[in-house]
Amino acid sequence: MLSLQHVTKLYGTVIGVNDVSAELSQGAHGLLGPNGAGKTTLLGLITGQLRPTIGSIKVFGEAPFGNRRILARIGYCPAADLSERNATPQEWVTYLMRLSGFDTAEAPRKAARALEEVGLGEACTRPLSTLSKGMRQRAKLAGAFAHEPDLLVLDEPFDGLDPVARHDLVNLVRTWAQTRSLLVASHLLHEVEALRADLAVILGGRLVANGSAQEIRDLVDALPTKIKFKTPSVNNLARIACAAGAVETLYIPDENTVVIGTRQASHLSDTIAKAVRDGLVVSEVIAEDRTLEGIFSRLVKLHRGVEQ
Repeated sequence: MLSLQHVTKLYGTVIGVNDVSAELSQGAHGLLGPNGAGKTTLLGLITGQLRPTIGSIKVFGEAPFGNRRILARIGYCPAADLSERNATPQEWVTYLMRLSGFDTAEAPRKAARALEEVGLGEACTRPLSTLSKGMRQRAKLAGAFAHEPDLLVLDEPFDGLDPVARHDLVNLVRTWAQTRSLLVASHLLHEVEALRADLAVILGGRLVANGSAQEIRDLVDALPTKIKFKTPSVNNLARIACAAGAVETLYIPDENTVVIGTRQASHLSDTIAKAVRDGLVVSEVIAEDRTLEGIFSRLVKLHRGVEQ
């Protein structure tokens, strides 16, 4: 469905995307990264709005830039808010359908159907300027999939939505991905995780991880687990842990804290528990967050070189 081979995008001397290679099959895919990571630039390349400086992109086997046949098979919801505020949602989405080649009879029907699906049926004749940001976001989503594309590309699609609307639209988009392809960019991992999508993590314009949620977990599981101990006896605890052979890294940020990296978390826990029974004082133990959110956070820290 989507192939990227050593794709780089330069803006003068600024690197927007740096040597990205990936193969994505049909289904749901999440593109994760903090703000400024290069997500929007990569989506611009995939949707044919930008031409790569180096490398090649193929969508459905063809380069998307300037390719009207391929672009007609892509639906895109940008992160930017709608600039046309005087139009109604019905007028806006109908206009997009006309640009997609539908006639004056079919375009408004497709627009009305899409707006109904995103929950804007009753508000479809109100000016966009009178709608909340969340409602305008729904209008953008309707405009992205009203022409029934084969690939739906969404950039921060759930931004500004209340929890109920987010839940409803996650279900709608997830249903879409059962028969077509979906690429969602977000800086919030739980949104992409809710779509049951494969994950790609982009940081600093580079793709640093790519695979299923379990494969991303396994990638980080290969690194030592970090466990923080609060104790007035930091040297004694460090000595006990080292003697047990359970220490990969050891860091003492202050006089009451020891942070240990280990691949033998159970053995380390048992060792410290025995030491506590023998009189060692430990007031708090904080294990590393092993949820997907925690894994994403750790990948960001590793990439930035700020993890101890």
